[in-house]
Amino acid sequence: MTQETELAVFGGGCFWCTEAVFDELEGVVSVTPGYAGGNVKNPTYERVCSGETGHAEVIRIEFNPRKIEFKDLLSVFFATHDPTTLNRQGADVYRSVVFYADEEQRRQAQSLIKELNDANSFGRPVVTTAEPLREFYPAEDYHRKYYANNTYQPYCQITIPPKLNKLHKQYSGLLKSRAKP
Repeated sequence: MTQETELAVFGGGCFWCTEAVFDELEGVVSVTPGYAGGNVKNPTYERVCSGETGHAEVIRIEFNPRKIEFKDLLSVFFATHDPTTLNRQGADVYRSVVFYADEEQRRQAQSLIKELNDANSFGRPVVTTAEPLREFYPAEDYHRKYYANNTYQPYCQITIPPKLNKLHKQYSGLLKSRAKP
């Protein structure tokens, strides 16, 4: 991270999916899949999947706030996963969580969650939590750029394109030039 960038950490399902989405946004410098929110140092994918560590699969987004604001990242986050299912995304077990880096991120996350709930935006309550970021552990190398490197893998073909289509349709103004439809 440089002095010109900030970090955001979101858990919204499989990090292969969320990495693919946020990697297309203008102002995003890097997206790193990893683990946060648990009680074990240096967790592995297998241990996180077992549920024994308490970690969520997350992405750490390094972004330039002069090119994309945290509130825009939050909007994309809530639009590209189901924030109404507790510890579940489709058939998979995942936490919906914003790990905030500072009080302003906490305030913005909690404010948007309240706004979405007050408007009944999803027809059910948003269960996404806002928690302080304590530790972030990068995932194993084979998880990085997973979608880009495994586009034809069945999970990637079925799960990720609908999220990218929604991103392209609803947030075309936030996309990097190469990602614009």
